[in-house]
Amino acid sequence: MITVLESINRSSDFLKNKGIESPRINAELLLAHILNCKRLNLYLEFDRPLTEEELEKYRSLLKRRITFEPLQYIIGKVEFYGIDFIVNSSVLIPRQETEILVETIIEQYKSNDSLKILDIGTGSGNIAVSLAKNLDKSFVMALDVSEEALKTAKENALLNSVSDKIDFIKNDFLSGDFNNCDFDIVVSNPPYVSINEFETLRPELKTYEPKIALTDNNSGLSFYKLISERSVYLLKQGGNLFFEVGIGQYSKVSEIMSHNGFQDIRVMKDYQNIERVISGVKR
Repeated sequence: MITVLESINRSSDFLKNKGIESPRINAELLLAHILNCKRLNLYLEFDRPLTEEELEKYRSLLKRRITFEPLQYIIGKVEFYGIDFIVNSSVLIPRQETEILVETIIEQYKSNDSLKILDIGTGSGNIAVSLAKNLDKSFVMALDVSEEALKTAKENALLNSVSDKIDFIKNDFLSGDFNNCDFDIVVSNPPYVSINEFETLRPELKTYEPKIALTDNNSGLSFYKLISERSVYLLKQGGNLFFEVGIGQYSKVSEIMSHNGFQDIRVMKDYQNIERVISGVKR
């Protein structure tokens, strides 16, 4: 019989030889998913033998992973801002960097009595759900062009008991047919990868995650320009526009926001000291 520890060791070597980053963590998380336990609990069961059924399921998931299918899609979930989210190939996988965006808004508005928030390009709903869950008296309108993404976002709102605080709307923001104009906050983590950069992305991103959520098929700045222009009319006086930005985009996005009349522009850095979140006020 093969034990938990032996399976992890063999699988780690297998994944490493196939070019998978962080092979040990991947091996452990996949096995924890099979055994329906937390990863750390594996350390308490290293000598436990695996059944043939468990081994077969494990092999099946490992085969998927070596094609560079993202771990989160295989497991079907990810933790973001301390909350569990369902993820699948119709939505971008929430990243740790985006937690900075959510945290910045929560810290700035945690004492406000009521808030109306617009989340543009909601995807899995990670931003909308996290804000709704942590800002008690908030209401969020969450837009996305993808019906499948909205279905996933609604599931995540239900999973986290905030369905009554979020209105999910199918909307192509490019069409310009969204005209509500009394928001306290407009927030977006838009497709900011340029088409040239897209070709250089890791296989997990380029092959499996939705292209529409990654790139604007242009310079990577198209949505910053469009959202900045329209947010002037979407926000209340004194309202804030918040963006996540890609590496090296801060200066250009700051210029775009300033050009559209936003003031008090601020930047927040991520855990790697990279300028990641930018905000501006409508005066």
